[in-house]
Amino acid sequence: MDILNKLEDAEVLDRVVEPTQKVARRLPRGPVRDTLHGTWLGHPVHPMLVQASVGAWLSAGVLDLWRGGDDAARRLAAFGLLISAPAVLAGTADWSEQHEQQMRVGVVHALANGTAIGLYGASLLARTPARRRALRYAGLGVASIGALLGGRLSFRQAGGVNHAEPVPHLVEPGWHDLGTLNDLPDGRPVRRMLGEVPLLVLRRGEDADVLADRCSHLSGPLSDGEISDGCVTCPWHGSVFRLSDGSVARGPATAPQPVFETEVRDGVLRVRLPGAG
Repeated sequence: MDILNKLEDAEVLDRVVEPTQKVARRLPRGPVRDTLHGTWLGHPVHPMLVQASVGAWLSAGVLDLWRGGDDAARRLAAFGLLISAPAVLAGTADWSEQHEQQMRVGVVHALANGTAIGLYGASLLARTPARRRALRYAGLGVASIGALLGGRLSFRQAGGVNHAEPVPHLVEPGWHDLGTLNDLPDGRPVRRMLGEVPLLVLRRGEDADVLADRCSHLSGPLSDGEISDGCVTCPWHGSVFRLSDGSVARGPATAPQPVFETEVRDGVLRVRLPGAG
């Protein structure tokens, strides 16, 4: 849709994005923030929480079609509001670590959802069933706009997806030569290409650690990152991966980094994906 394309490029939204991002990033990195990202789950937790809220509100809208459904609809509206609190926190944590086009769409997505929350909250305070019903339907309409923008973020702009997922499908099975081990700097990460797949290679004396180079979070170049305590830190958004197995030590990444088996034969470093023959 043309209007959504224009929304991605609307630099005027940066006046809201930039100060809001600074506030969102005040939450320190660590267990709480990783929980909100969904690092423990293996994928973002925000969409799951949103489904619970929107599902409750949609169910309330169905009940509002029949006379006598007001009490049950109010309970569902209240449940949706209860779940919206952790959904907002998780979404804010994810949004604060995205690129500028995603953040522009995301701030309007948040505005729509915030308006929906306000409308459903007002419906709980309204005195007559007719007014409560009208507020709930208004909230559902605005939440639908928020859902449309959330879909744009997820599927068109690839926010929250695993950007390293294609790697196993692009690498042929078996062992592949990466070059002479002695040509690699010892203890410093470098980037090497395996066909069309960039790899991070860290030589450790007579052996090496090799991971897919593009960060699973937003494709940041891990070979430009810092190495410390057996981990590499993405230079773009600070995701930390263990070099030994590619697992996530700290978010915002939620998916592990593909790791390669290595061997040195006749001075040549060779790699393969685990289980690839």
